[in-house]
Amino acid sequence: MAEGQKAISKGRCLCGRVTFELSAPPVITLACHCRGCQRLSSSAYSVSGVFPKEAFTLIGGEVVIGALHGDVQHYYCDHCKTWVYTVPPGGAPMWNVRLTLLDEPPRGRPYVEMCTDEAFEWALIGSQHQYPGFPPPADFGALAESFAAKRASEG
Repeated sequence: MAEGQKAISKGRCLCGRVTFELSAPPVITLACHCRGCQRLSSSAYSVSGVFPKEAFTLIGGEVVIGALHGDVQHYYCDHCKTWVYTVPPGGAPMWNVRLTLLDEPPRGRPYVEMCTDEAFEWALIGSQHQYPGFPPPADFGALAESFAAKRASEG
């Protein structure tokens, strides 16, 4: 988080050792039904918000890379192993933070539902935008703009 920016969201892992702040709202919210997210979350899907990396500040605790240790880096609490955030390949400027860890998680359904072709039928949540696989990178700009407009209209 840049100096002088105020946290608008705070979160923590299950044991509370890892704490973090976010200084910006999510650029977009996602539910991912891919088999990897199902296994990583031990659930039917993962729920994350995409945030500019400079909006994320680790306040307490230590995070470690877990899961596959490949191009995509998944970070976990070093103690309780809660999945905290993901950094896409190539040092991407956006990080995916698990929305379920926020002290006050968003109440609405995620804006985009992806990898629906791998979803458990009973777990589909009816997001406004659905993709059978991962959304094409070219779609993210328009999705982020429409998500921002939706947030603004909801006040």
